[in-house]
Amino acid sequence: MSKHDIQNTPQDRIQYHEYKIILQPQHFTSPQAFKDFWQIVKTTAKKYDVKVKEAEAAFESHVREVLFFDTEDFALYRNHFIFRLRTRYKGGWPDGIPEVTFKFRHPEFEKAAAVDVRPGASGGIARIKFKEEFLPMRETLGGKRSIFSHNCVLAKPREDLDMAVKDLAAAFPAVGTLEANHESPLRLVNDMAVEEVQVDVGELHFGNGFNGKTSIAVWRTRKYEKAFCGEFAFQCKFDSADDLHKSSVRRAEDFYKALQLDAHDWVSLGTTKTALVYQIGQPAHAAQSE
Repeated sequence: MSKHDIQNTPQDRIQYHEYKIILQPQHFTSPQAFKDFWQIVKTTAKKYDVKVKEAEAAFESHVREVLFFDTEDFALYRNHFIFRLRTRYKGGWPDGIPEVTFKFRHPEFEKAAAVDVRPGASGGIARIKFKEEFLPMRETLGGKRSIFSHNCVLAKPREDLDMAVKDLAAAFPAVGTLEANHESPLRLVNDMAVEEVQVDVGELHFGNGFNGKTSIAVWRTRKYEKAFCGEFAFQCKFDSADDLHKSSVRRAEDFYKALQLDAHDWVSLGTTKTALVYQIGQPAHAAQSE
């Protein structure tokens, strides 16, 4: 049992629905791109009677550096684990202690629920989140598929990340079952440091308290300062799936599917931000519906 103070989600119960759409990078040449895409969102929301609550600082940019670590042969990723470090910047300087995320993602609920992502070491606060993440279909617009993501988030100094698989297994016992050389060092994936620029534009209200915190982001390589993807996302938190109103969930799904079609010339299919960092698969641009 972890000696961390555990907050948020129980181990085997989903309490978040997160809807994501990967966006083509060429649109993100200036901050205006965030406003342009948000206008499409508002137009689609109006069609489906989704109430939009725009934040006071909706288009204030938040900058973070995102680093992914894995073995040379990607043993973590091949076994559905992701290990990353995010550092927030303010005024050009790191702001606070970096945030480590350790997660297990799998298309099957039972397998995702069975993995205990809690840390083994003592000290600090670990936030546990169990999400069902929705993505567009791989090849066509206007649909959705899901993947289950079991996450642990905690603060960790950057200098503590010089480690091998065995060190990660000591920090997160779930890694102990990994079929990999535990002496293998963890390295920066593809030597890529990501610069994330994000705006937290507000909330989407689907009725009966089913509300989604909404963001638009662009990911750029720090090395070349070149955008390689954007993302639109909204995340709805709830205490129990039994409390969800079917009509509200259906409105969120209908809005999500329709937005893909309304923003068809922005959407990249068949990939995720993480897959692009790992350089696994290339996004497809599609303009047809299911």
